[in-house]
Amino acid sequence: MIEPPYSVAPAYSPENDVTLFRGDCTVLLDSLPDESAQLVITSPPYNIGKEYESELAMRDYVAWQVGVAEQCVRILEPRGSLCWQVGNHVQHTSGATVITPLDTILWERFVNLGLTPRNRIIWAFEHGANCTLRFSGRHETVMWFTKTGGGDYVFNLDAVRVPQKYPGKKAFKGPKAGQYSGNPKGKNPGDFWLIPNVKANHVEKTAHPCQFPVELVERFVLSMTEEDSLVVDPFAGAGSTLIAAAKNGRRSAGADVNEGYCDIAAERIEKLNRGELKMRKMGTPVHTPSGKLTINPWPGSAARS
Repeated sequence: MIEPPYSVAPAYSPENDVTLFRGDCTVLLDSLPDESAQLVITSPPYNIGKEYESELAMRDYVAWQVGVAEQCVRILEPRGSLCWQVGNHVQHTSGATVITPLDTILWERFVNLGLTPRNRIIWAFEHGANCTLRFSGRHETVMWFTKTGGGDYVFNLDAVRVPQKYPGKKAFKGPKAGQYSGNPKGKNPGDFWLIPNVKANHVEKTAHPCQFPVELVERFVLSMTEEDSLVVDPFAGAGSTLIAAAKNGRRSAGADVNEGYCDIAAERIEKLNRGELKMRKMGTPVHTPSGKLTINPWPGSAARS
């Protein structure tokens, strides 16, 4: 349950299906027992001066992120996973734009916390700010680490398989000649995920400028947790992680310092409980244009119809 408008005392209660804490994530993390969460998944601020963050010197930003991650490692179960979704730090100097992919800075530091890297997943989308002095950014990354260095971690691939590209394909030679070559349950989705980001016309759009699509989080929740396990998001924002967990029978805990975003998250969770929350269904095909153009799409080309 969630106590309207959100839980503030205690910061975390194992009796709650959902704990939404308005305040610093370190307070929430401090309230969580050791090895209590099966998945930590989050998208922290990118240190680019958005309305919900204060821009820090890069050294201070990295130290802050590593400190939060260290607390997350403490609360992870031995079979648990940490998924940290980041983009680019963007700096404007002398009329030019310089980008620093944050995963390239954080990766080694997270390994030094004792985590084992499993994947660097590319989350691709087709819409965003248009650039004029560089190619427009259309992807971000999710770093997936496990707490264990061995193979004993939760990973249920069957829960997130996608349709085979060639479902009728058969082996043409060898001992399996004539048999279907693909897994009948579907194929591994790989480490390149094309999932629309939440922009103005997205069914999940709220006032939060950079919210997680529920579908993105859901793939991690289904593959990396078991039913009734705990999912934690230190930077919960509009609550998409909490929604993905609740939708699939997991408990969750999240924090955000912004009261307005907590209100949005609480409202979305209440709508989910009432069956009224609009969400993009996982696996929905990405929209493709019809090909009909009224003007030339680029100089020298012919209009299509």
